[in-house]
Amino acid sequence: MTPGNDSFVTEFILLGLTDRPDLQPPLFLLFLVMYTITILGNLGLIILISLNSNLHTPMYFFLFNLSFIDLCYSSVFTPRMMINFTSKKNIISFFFFYMGCMTQLYFFCFFVISECYVLTSMAYDRYVAICNPLLYNVAMSPKVCSSLVLGSYLMAFSGAMAHTGCMLRLTFCDANTINHYFCDVHPLLQLSCTSTYVNELVVFIVVGINIIVPSFTIFVSYCLILTNILQIKSTEGRSKAFSTCTSHIIAVSLFFGSMSFMYLKPSSAGSMDEEKISSVFYTNVVAMMNPLIYSLRNKDVKTALRKTLSRR
Repeated sequence: MTPGNDSFVTEFILLGLTDRPDLQPPLFLLFLVMYTITILGNLGLIILISLNSNLHTPMYFFLFNLSFIDLCYSSVFTPRMMINFTSKKNIISFFFFYMGCMTQLYFFCFFVISECYVLTSMAYDRYVAICNPLLYNVAMSPKVCSSLVLGSYLMAFSGAMAHTGCMLRLTFCDANTINHYFCDVHPLLQLSCTSTYVNELVVFIVVGINIIVPSFTIFVSYCLILTNILQIKSTEGRSKAFSTCTSHIIAVSLFFGSMSFMYLKPSSAGSMDEEKISSVFYTNVVAMMNPLIYSLRNKDVKTALRKTLSRR
């Protein structure tokens, strides 16, 4: 796929998160620290799960994929965003060259949609473990887990192709300044000199499906989990289950809430500065918090970490 013949723009200028010079150095340091924590946390979790056979369970299989997704999609735009803080003019090519705008858009959509469905699979895994423990080994067999993850990546591939393909049909005439720190859908739609009705319709449908379906599935799963937890007689058991559910719900709410604010509305609605702040949550904060939420509070992970360090 290539841009239309009437497209005159071959490169874009990214304005970044802010244009205030006094905020550039502290923001660079802040996001450098966040990115370092994200890389170390997710990469460390991937290595830890790989090295410890006692973590080769469905729950940690999904966590392994979640860490891989967070590691990849935070690397799609964070390095370039940090470049924005140190350079006066940040140019990104339009075509599918290394880190080109359309390449960045495709991989961003792919990894974000993948995360939606992996989070949903994790909620389903917790539902089976708490509500149907006797059927857990059958309901969450290796074949089922692999199918859930494969389905997540297939949905992500379809969604990313839809967004990128529709973007390539647009014409960009003169305006080439993107008021964002990466090539996102809405900032690009605002630069097009042709009708974006089809694109906005595709965004609403694709994003709607990839937010509403996982959100509804997660909501139903946790309603059933909560009903089951309330029947537990042990106070310690209820407290542990509530703690696990609360952490997951907070992460899911932050991720899906910020995405809904960004995409389930017309591209002309709202301020782009507000959208940039909102996008920081699901592009940076969530990827950094996931290892903390899903692993550092987990006794199995702490035990595996101590064993791995003692072996080394």
